Amino acid sequence: MSIKAISPLDGRYQEQLGGIESYVSEWALMKYRVHVEVEWLIAMSKSEWIADVRPFTSQETEFLRKLAADFSEADALEVKQIESTTKHDVKAVEYFIKRRIKETSLADVAEFVHFCCTSEDINNLSYALMVQGAIKQVWLPLAEKLAGTVAGLAKQTQSIPMLARTHGQPASPTTVGKELAVFVRRWQRQLVQIDNLEFLGKFNGAVGNFNAHVSAYPDAPWEEIAGSFVESLGLAYNPLTTQIESHDYLAEAFMAICRFNNIGIDMDRDIWSYISLSYFKQIPVAGEVGSSTMPHKVNPINFENSEANFGMSNAVLEHLAMKLPISRMQRDLTDSSTLRNIGVGIGHSVLALQAALRGLKQLSVNEAELAKDLDHAWEVLAEAVQTVMRKNGHDNPYEKLKDLTRGAQIDQAAMRQFIESLDLPADDKSRLLAMTPASYIGIAPQLLRHIEK
Repeated sequence: MSIKAISPLDGRYQEQLGGIESYVSEWALMKYRVHVEVEWLIAMSKSEWIADVRPFTSQETEFLRKLAADFSEADALEVKQIESTTKHDVKAVEYFIKRRIKETSLADVAEFVHFCCTSEDINNLSYALMVQGAIKQVWLPLAEKLAGTVAGLAKQTQSIPMLARTHGQPASPTTVGKELAVFVRRWQRQLVQIDNLEFLGKFNGAVGNFNAHVSAYPDAPWEEIAGSFVESLGLAYNPLTTQIESHDYLAEAFMAICRFNNIGIDMDRDIWSYISLSYFKQIPVAGEVGSSTMPHKVNPINFENSEANFGMSNAVLEHLAMKLPISRMQRDLTDSSTLRNIGVGIGHSVLALQAALRGLKQLSVNEAELAKDLDHAWEVLAEAVQTVMRKNGHDNPYEKLKDLTRGAQIDQAAMRQFIESLDLPADDKSRLLAMTPASYIGIAPQLLRHIEK
């Protein structure tokens, strides 16, 4: 960590990023470029259509793959040094590989490094692999852990009654677990979509028509060769593009993460509110300071941090999703500069997930406060009473309960007195008289079956 880092991702929060720099840093971009270049060289050595690239020995293939697998910071600095002369980052990678094979048995195929490729052929595949790795290997496990943690808390609290709030005001009771389960169900839908994302790649030359390819090997089935190569990297092939892959799949991926982030913000704010109502207590961490002047405070800092970072992630990813699919004619370089911020967008979401998980670990349910709040809200039974009155043909039941309860503090005695005065069948009246705010929760506990996989 550098104390002079401009971004908090590379400064204050670097240790919390879960290794995402292995997928979305400048070093990672170089490493994946090397990977794509050497895999293309190996693919040509196996192709019957590109006879001028001889078959490689197993040792030669292993040597090439180790250039990517063992790509180091020193290697990256060498690429940067070459780039200072070429002023072109992909060309610098090409020259780096040629340097490495110059004094080996592969020297005879050096000019086939980057053969028929435009820079975007290498870049689009590299970025697809980077984003795929960052999402699948770092972001997704944390997102699944957050959803699973909240699901576990929901099941523990599925029958604990809680006064619901609509417009911030007391409303029909619910349970703690059912309210938490709503977030889980929403996340589960997003996770299915994220898990099924396609990561696309193109490999068709300078304007997407295989122009150079056909000039060199006119009889080769280039679409088949390109498609097989892209799929061999673990990506889906995009057969029809301009110079650049159109980036629609990136927009889909980033907006899917934004939707997950939004649900996270919603949860952070609700839990923050429940803490302020004393529905949840926070377990103090030894040595932690809540306020610089008020010693008693245990602030909900993790949920605040989570909310802030989810918001930062959305700001970046929404821009990427809106901008990347738009390019002037064949291409312009606005996408090149924009793509370099992928790590910022995903990185802030990773921070938010980590913070939310820390916050949840410190939570405990304050059942005494929940019970007290419910016992001071007998007016919420007005809904049940007027519904039963309506069922039994009473005139203006809603209005009668409105006159009794709206803006008023109703206690158990007042509610029982009103129910006793009603002309109702014995079973209906008995059920209403037995009802309390804490028991008026409908089928909330049973609804948690919808989050079980």
